[in-house]
Amino acid sequence: MSKPTTLKDALAKWEDRNKQPAATATEIGLQFQYPPIEKMDPILNSLTECQKLSLSSNMIEKITGISGMKNLKVLSLARNNLKTLNGIEPLADTLEELWVSYNNIEKTKPLESMKALRVFYISFNMIKDWTEFMRMGVPPNLSEITFVGNPLNENMDQSAFTAEAVRRLPNMKKLDGEPVIR
Repeated sequence: MSKPTTLKDALAKWEDRNKQPAATATEIGLQFQYPPIEKMDPILNSLTECQKLSLSSNMIEKITGISGMKNLKVLSLARNNLKTLNGIEPLADTLEELWVSYNNIEKTKPLESMKALRVFYISFNMIKDWTEFMRMGVPPNLSEITFVGNPLNENMDQSAFTAEAVRRLPNMKKLDGEPVIR
């Protein structure tokens, strides 16, 4: 089997394709790497101007190496191998959108530190109970959530789940792409 693509190699290819240094770019897409990226590492800290980073459709298992990304507003880690959100905390004051659908996430506790988060896509993960769901009520600006495909709502009638979710998260304005009507 091929060795995984490193972030250093992926960024070098991105710079060649885009004819600009990654360190000054505001939007960087490193999705669909082949062989896939397996690790986030501190080279991400060099992306100080980056506001939107996509690492989706790789094989990343842990969120790391992002403490220097002080301008990051949108992070896409959909379709990876994440089991937890641990490591996201350095972005608590700046990250506005976190896209982590199609992973294996069971626990969402780090979400509680996310002060700027407005949009959270966590469809098709492994959230099984209301305790984890309720953590989405802690970020003060979080108002748009996709949650379909998690065991919690797959085991309930859809209208019953929606009613309970809306009751539990009074700030939510959009659930699974539908405006919340109260």
